[in-house]
Amino acid sequence: MSEPTEDTPVLDLLVEMTADSVEASSLDLETVMLVRLAALVAVDAPPVSYLMNLEAAGEVGVDADKVAGVLAAVAPIVGTPRVVAASAGIAESLAFEIAVAVADLAEQSEE
Repeated sequence: MSEPTEDTPVLDLLVEMTADSVEASSLDLETVMLVRLAALVAVDAPPVSYLMNLEAAGEVGVDADKVAGVLAAVAPIVGTPRVVAASAGIAESLAFEIAVAVADLAEQSEE
């Protein structure tokens, strides 16, 4: 277990908690990420939470079809408003990621 730094103690704690939860789970990484996505929908998470988790989910093979599948699966439990809010949060997080990538490309082309 790594020690938190003075610069980012909260972020360090979140990273540590996430790593510990993955290690403690008997689920494979893809399933863990799908369950985490379902939990984000259930708690009406902000877009930045989707950004962080979808990036990690993509790294373990979670694609757009699986994300849509999770949204469809939890809709009867959490309700339409939460699924619509989650969809908007996911779209906003992806738009942010695209904007950052475009800015990086523009910066690189200026060099």
